[in-house]
Amino acid sequence: MRIIAGTFRGLQIRNLKGGHLRPTSEQLRETLFDVLGPEIAGSTFLDTYAGSGAVGLEALSRGVTQVVFVEHHRPAVELIRKNLAALKIESGFRLMTCQVLSGLERLDEEGARFDYVFLDPPYDEIREYHHALRQLGRSKLVSVGSLIIAEHSRHVVLEEHYASLARARLVRHGDAQLAFYRPAAA
Repeated sequence: MRIIAGTFRGLQIRNLKGGHLRPTSEQLRETLFDVLGPEIAGSTFLDTYAGSGAVGLEALSRGVTQVVFVEHHRPAVELIRKNLAALKIESGFRLMTCQVLSGLERLDEEGARFDYVFLDPPYDEIREYHHALRQLGRSKLVSVGSLIIAEHSRHVVLEEHYASLARARLVRHGDAQLAFYRPAAA
């Protein structure tokens, strides 16, 4: 895998061998960041179920000022550390080693706010999507201008609304889909 654009364009990042992770493909990452556009520069980005960190690393490459990676699988956490080191990224990130729902709760208690949130749980753990999206919809981690993106299988149907979140767009790419949610005004 490689970084598609930005400061680290063309640099390789590693992935775990075997079936432990299903990384977001280069083509899907390109689609995602084409939709997000250059407005992401200078923003804050939360990469949950981060896996190899490819999406958050792509965000850093494209000028995001702060990325928080949340991942509980220890080998994946070590992989994110190795990828950060390989790209010589020493600042502008935080790596949380915990379950995503616990991480969201902790970040909310800390008063963290994000312009973009990316969710990519294992495709077969459908409850994770619903729990995380509902928790985000009730939290103060996102505001009216935030965008929450869930990558999921095209065979999975996510709800139109999760608490204050409303689906604004759905983009299909092969077997994967990107569901874009925005918080409603208070």
